[in-house]
Amino acid sequence: MKKIIECVPNFSEGRDMAVIAKITAVIEQVDGVKLLDVDPGASTNRTVVTFAGEPEKVIEAAFQAIAKAAEVIDMRKHTGTHPRMGATDVCPLIPIAGVTDEEAVYWANELGRRVGEMLKIPVYLYEKAAKSPERKNLAVIRAGEYEGFAQKITLPEWTPDYGPAVFNAQSGQTVIGVRDFLVAYNLNLNTRSVRKANSVAFDIREKGRVKTDNGLPWGKPVKDQDGNVVREPGLCKSVKAIGWYVEEYGFAQVSANLTDIQVAPVHEVFEVCRSAAERRGIRVTGSELVGMLPKKCLVDAGKFYLEKQGVSAGVSEAELIETAIQSLGLSQLAPFDPRKKIIEYQLEETGGAQLIGMTVQAFASKVASDAPAPGGGSVAGYVGALGVALGTMVSNLSANKRGWEEKLPFFSDWAVKGQELMARLMQLVDADTLAFGKVMEAYQLPRNNEAEIHARKEAIQVALTAAAHTPLAIMEAAHDTLPLLMAMAEVGNPNSITDAGVGAWCVRTAVEGAALNVKINLADITDIQVKTSLNERVNSLKSSTKEEVEAVLSQVDRVMGKN
Repeated sequence: MKKIIECVPNFSEGRDMAVIAKITAVIEQVDGVKLLDVDPGASTNRTVVTFAGEPEKVIEAAFQAIAKAAEVIDMRKHTGTHPRMGATDVCPLIPIAGVTDEEAVYWANELGRRVGEMLKIPVYLYEKAAKSPERKNLAVIRAGEYEGFAQKITLPEWTPDYGPAVFNAQSGQTVIGVRDFLVAYNLNLNTRSVRKANSVAFDIREKGRVKTDNGLPWGKPVKDQDGNVVREPGLCKSVKAIGWYVEEYGFAQVSANLTDIQVAPVHEVFEVCRSAAERRGIRVTGSELVGMLPKKCLVDAGKFYLEKQGVSAGVSEAELIETAIQSLGLSQLAPFDPRKKIIEYQLEETGGAQLIGMTVQAFASKVASDAPAPGGGSVAGYVGALGVALGTMVSNLSANKRGWEEKLPFFSDWAVKGQELMARLMQLVDADTLAFGKVMEAYQLPRNNEAEIHARKEAIQVALTAAAHTPLAIMEAAHDTLPLLMAMAEVGNPNSITDAGVGAWCVRTAVEGAALNVKINLADITDIQVKTSLNERVNSLKSSTKEEVEAVLSQVDRVMGKN
């Protein structure tokens, strides 16, 4: 798996676009790093930048950006509503793929060392990279902000982890660390009152508020037997939040950081905030995502709101995301473009076959051309996807059938599963063509001497083995759709029974067709153990598929005979 780290530095400039452009330009100059998002805020005077790539390249880009920010931002002149302590206020590293927390911590230390030694900027490590428990919390490190660090940095307990223990008047200090994916999420309120916004923020944030003797903000703080102030916890774990007024919008917001989206999903925070606001006579009118977020956040939100509506959640990914955008009011302030705000979409490979992006007619024409690929493997994958699509259609029709409301969860769950299986098969449509391309590349390798001949033979065997495994994956994915088709044939909407039958025939075709593509690649594989293992798996899948498809078709005949 390719190693990918995301970096989300926050720079203390959100108004001068020329300054911001100078910083982002040095990031884009690093080969292998993709600049994903630039999100400036005028009121906060702060810009959140998101980029990703392989660890070494991301660290280089981060160093260059921190160096440029130190050059073009003068903290002595900075004002803004967001807490800050330096030109590059915070620079978190987030493992995305193939990178452990331990590896990410290593890279955080490497970046901190370079910044401290070469730029003479004091560096503090936080979250998972913190060298002591006291420095895990960013808010604790940042306390006192830029103005307070002239005194704070002289204290022994606030000696930087890297760099000189000397206040840097122009650049301030920088915090570098490793954290889980954090979603910066602002909720819009129909009030201009910061006090009311803070009241809602205190209701929802994990830290809650100080408990008072009369239950009112101006009451006397309650203390425990040890003299410590007692706090009333908020409603959402793993959420930090404050209220503020945004002049450019003309209303207040609850500004929240969701530090663990498994514990605090976006839609749950929205709903809790909405309820808390309503209790105070306020309404949440929409929300704003700062930076980027994982696709799962919006897919889960879409499912949640469709289920609340009492309809099937087994719809396309695009429809789930659009449902989330509408339900969360993400386009209230500006059009929300999923292609720009969802990290997976931004990191998608732009190369490759890209067959699944074609129209049906274009795909058929491509297959019919004199090009050797796409061929039978890709077609088998597509036919399998059509088979499960039919089963998913029956699931959705059944879920939304009037009078069957009590069956909605059952059919909706099957429809969701069908969407997942269809996506898996669609991905394999391109994968099969790409695997064939690798085989062709291996056969075209030079063979001018013994070393090249040996390397070519090895490359061909690797490519053939991969090319055999791809149609095998198509067989497995297609076979996995049969329980859905059987369920729909047994209890689905009888008016759509033939669709379940056609789906079963598609699956049978996909499995048999993909099997041919496995076997053609096996013919030239020299590893007997690999050939034997793959042959056994192919034969088992063919046999099982034949039996299960016949069972589905028999059930279809029974239902049709009753009608």
